[in-house]
Parts: sequence; C-alpha cells; structure tokens
Amino acid sequence: MALEASIDHRNHAPPYTANGAATASPEVALPPSRVLATHRLRLNPSSNHNPDSYDDLALEFTPHLFSSLERYLPPNMLSMSRDSKLQYMRDILVRYSPDGERTRLQKHREYRQKIISNYQPRHRQLYTMQAVNFFGPSFLQAINENTEEGFRRIISEPIPGIYTFDMFQPRFCEMLLSEVDNFERWVHETKFKIMRPNTMNKFGAVLDDFGLDTMLDKLMNDFIRPMSKVLFPEVGGSTLDSHHGFVVEYGMNRDVELGFHVDDSEVTLNVCLGKEFTGGELFFRGVRCDNHVNSETQPEEILDYSHVPGRAVLHRGRHRHGARATTSGWRVNLLLWCRSSVFRELKKYQKDCSSWCAECQREKKERQRLSIVATKQELLKREGTSTS
Repeated sequence: MALEASIDHRNHAPPYTANGAATASPEVALPPSRVLATHRLRLNPSSNHNPDSYDDLALEFTPHLFSSLERYLPPNMLSMSRDSKLQYMRDILVRYSPDGERTRLQKHREYRQKIISNYQPRHRQLYTMQAVNFFGPSFLQAINENTEEGFRRIISEPIPGIYTFDMFQPRFCEMLLSEVDNFERWVHETKFKIMRPNTMNKFGAVLDDFGLDTMLDKLMNDFIRPMSKVLFPEVGGSTLDSHHGFVVEYGMNRDVELGFHVDDSEVTLNVCLGKEFTGGELFFRGVRCDNHVNSETQPEEILDYSHVPGRAVLHRGRHRHGARATTSGWRVNLLLWCRSSVFRELKKYQKDCSSWCAECQREKKERQRLSIVATKQELLKREGTSTS
C-alpha cells in the first residue's frame, strides 16, 4: 500500500512516499480534500533526471526543496512544464504543512533575506563551489573516481562507522575563518540578533543564514553524498537531500565543551578549521536508535579523536558523541548535518533498527541465540521421547 506524502516538520524537508502515480492530471485544479488521495511521490528518485531550478521564484518554501522533491515525481510528470511540476509539488507541501509551520518558514526566509541584503561578504569566492581551490588533491581524486575502493584508499576507520580523511586546503580554512570573523564583526557593529547553530552552542554561526547555503548544498550533493552512498547506505546515505551548515567556536570567552548527544542528521561532516588550541577532543560512544540512546557503551565502541585542521570526520548522526574541554587557544569547526527525507519517512514504519543501531543488533543476536538454544532443546526432547 502506498504511503501518503507528508512533511517532516521537525527538519523542514519533505519525506517521500512509496511509488504511486497520480490519478488526475496535474493541470486540473483539485479541491484540498482530493489532494491527499491523488498526489503521490515515488519512493526511489529518478537518478538520471536533471531537475529544474526554482531560485528565481518567490515561494513559501525554499527553492532547493522543489528541486530536490522533483526527482521523486511520478515518471509521467518529469517531462511536463516547470509550472505544472511546481503546482503538483506545492499542493503536496501545502496540504501537509500546517499554517504555523509555513509562517515560521516565512519568517526565517525574511530573517535570512535581511542579513543577505545588508551583510557584505569578505571572500566572495567562498560562495561558489571552487573544488580545486577548496579541497586537497587526494580527496578530489577519490571523488572523481567515485568508487568504494577510491574512498577506502583515503580514509581511516579507527572504529566501525567513524571515518577520517584529509579534506580542505589550508587556504580554504583560513578564508572561512576570516569570513566568519567578518560576519560576527558585522553582527556586533549592527547589533543584529542572530540565531545560533543549535540549542547546545551559545557561540558560532549558521552559514546558511548569510548566503553560504548554495555552496554547502553543492558540498553535500557532489562530495558528501557519493561517500555516504558507499559508507552509510543503511541510514539513507544515497538520498541525502537537505542540510544544516554551521560553525562552532570553542575557547576563551567561547563555548568550552559539548555534552554527550546525537545529531539531528543522518550523516554528519565535522571538519576542524583551526586555529591553535589544545584539548577539545571528540569522544564517540556507539550508534543508537531512539529506544537505546541511553544504553551502556561497549568497550569496542570507545574512541577519542584529536582534531587536525583541514581533516574531516564523517559519521552517522546517531553516533553518540561529545567534545571535551578546549583547554587553551581557539578552536573552530565546520559542521554539516546532512539529512534524508526518504529515510526519515521510512523510519516511521520500521520496528527493527538492527541494520544500524548497535544495541538493536545485540538484542537481535541474543534473540537468535535463544531461539537456537530452544530449538536444540526441543529436538533433544523429541529424540529422547522417540528413543523411549
């Protein structure tokens, strides 16, 4: 049975439904009561489809949302006009997005527009993806090769599910640090009240809010998703379609440490930008689903990781972790929370998370072990009865 298209209101990105073609022409205006029954999306994206751009339109949802969603349209719609596709997708989004959520999104767009209209960037080359100038040669070679062998060649895996590799050139780290410093100076001088990255960090900035969203979106689509497709297929690594990009700052007069937590992401990219510091190690303690997030840590799940500027850590968002105190200097990290609307929709209907939750895996193995023991006992009992 096809699932109904819906919106994940917590993350402002559309989860998608099982494959089902529309039963009415998209050009026909349907009453709201019929949108639910007729407007359906495919479970798997059309990987070869090149979606339209919606950046030139004033929409109540972000333009990228429509470009991402377009890949999941029924096959008969992909060749239709942009206006037809837009109306079809908008009907779904409006039908499942409450008025309060649309109001919140509109206010956030106005907030971003106010920043972008007044803030003057220092390094405009940061705002477009210049791969040759941003990334190290080994990382670029692996991305261009786009094979599991190529990715495995550049990464280290100190414990299962934690991948580290050299990623950014020093010049990119310096420019991004300079841009963040310039933005924070503008915020201070104009007394503009900004939103911080999350509820855990009192310092840092959301990079998407001052114009770097397009660059970060390309970073996710063209560089992180190919790796995640290979490394994290069980948590939607191949269907990452939205992100939250920000920097966090630790040190004197900044955040000092970060408590034990999981991220609101399927895959997290964490790259140290610098500068000089001591302490601040990341500590990892195993992957858990919601039901087991507070369960005990097994010895093989323990990892402490020391940051190196330009070097990335890639892990599942549900991999429990925290940051130890930065004891001296100043540390700044780039975080990219990558999300999959497909995975989030399907997860609602999954009772077994053993493909990625370590505790679920242990429970499943224990059930299997007990089942085997019980079967053996029953067979021995029958054999004894038969002999008698």
